[in-house]
Amino acid sequence: MFYDKAKIFVKAGDGGNGCVAFRREKYVPDGGPWGGDGGRGGSVVLIADEGLRTLVDFRYHSHYKAGRGQHGMGKNMHGRSGEDLRLRVPVGTLVRDADTGRKIADLVQNGQEAVVAGGGRGGRGNVRFVTLNNKAPKMAEKGEPGEECWLQLELKLLADVGLVGFPNAGKSTIISRVSAARPKIADYPFTTLVPNLGVVRIDGDRSFVMADIPGLIEGAHAGAGLGHEFLRHTERTRILVHVLDMAGTEGRDPLQDFEIINREIKLYDPRLAARPMVVAANKTDLPEARANLERLERELAGKFEIYPVSAITGQGLDKLLFRLADMLEQIPPDTGEEVEEEPEVLHQAAPRFTIQRDGGAFMVEGREIERHLAMTDVQNEEAMERLQRIMAVMGIDNALRRAGAREGDTVRIKNYEFEFVE
Repeated sequence: MFYDKAKIFVKAGDGGNGCVAFRREKYVPDGGPWGGDGGRGGSVVLIADEGLRTLVDFRYHSHYKAGRGQHGMGKNMHGRSGEDLRLRVPVGTLVRDADTGRKIADLVQNGQEAVVAGGGRGGRGNVRFVTLNNKAPKMAEKGEPGEECWLQLELKLLADVGLVGFPNAGKSTIISRVSAARPKIADYPFTTLVPNLGVVRIDGDRSFVMADIPGLIEGAHAGAGLGHEFLRHTERTRILVHVLDMAGTEGRDPLQDFEIINREIKLYDPRLAARPMVVAANKTDLPEARANLERLERELAGKFEIYPVSAITGQGLDKLLFRLADMLEQIPPDTGEEVEEEPEVLHQAAPRFTIQRDGGAFMVEGREIERHLAMTDVQNEEAMERLQRIMAVMGIDNALRRAGAREGDTVRIKNYEFEFVE
């Protein structure tokens, strides 16, 4: 089964906790701290693999988690880092944050990698907290939680040439004739329900990838037929071949078909309409095609190159393929990178934290303070004193006072509640 969309949840490994330990060796009185650091959590990495053609595996298994870091140990031994989780995806996979829509990665080259969830760093052992005033700290950091998020994977096939046109125009027959692809072919609309890829070899040493893009009808840009599902696969092609049924076997006018499909492509993405396009006037072996071909040549003279072909007999296909190969030599490969308009950015530093009133409590939010809290052992008195010093240095205490916090008020950070003390 072909799938070109998938939604998955990824969770990087948490860092290992730091260790609280002291030297307990014979003949070493008053041994100092000796707790090691925790190991770093594993990251989740996506790797583009040219051997894959679909996202089907991610439809049946949607949750992925990397290994966590090992906890630190006594004798200043550090914990082992967690193993990265490396997931293979097809070349041409676009990765977005499912909640915000932000593009994370566009994997367009074989072997290209992208870290989509970073592992948490390991907590520091008590050796790291020795000061002149505290020679034997009894605290250590907990491991930092690994990143987690929902991802939207979207596959856009990488092909040099894309065949577009109405259903039953002969796209599948052409690709089966010129390559080793064997798509389903029958005499009814929407026979092709998935894009088909085929490698076309000519001249012995020249070759290119051709894609049969199904599902285009009037209204395709708005999702009619299979338009929304498969128009995206035209985005990475360098040349579009518009396949027309010149015999009008479906009762349609080929010139009108040409205008409709081109309009749909332009409405979907104007950049696609600017791509080089040639016309494959198919089914010219049928007597009904002669008059339509003459009309087409008059209407499109000087605008598009027209190649009369017959997918059934193979007539004219060689000439079309040689011309496509010559054109591809003049067109640079598409990097596949999407050009997205970035919002205007004002060079103003984002606040380190925010404070909001929630009923009788004060909500403190911010990535930095939430990370410090996650790495603090709230059951350890020394660790909590350190967290309070961090909050004071960050200016949270003063900000709470300005927000109206008084002695005994509740301060909430994530899932933890504290009492405000002057």
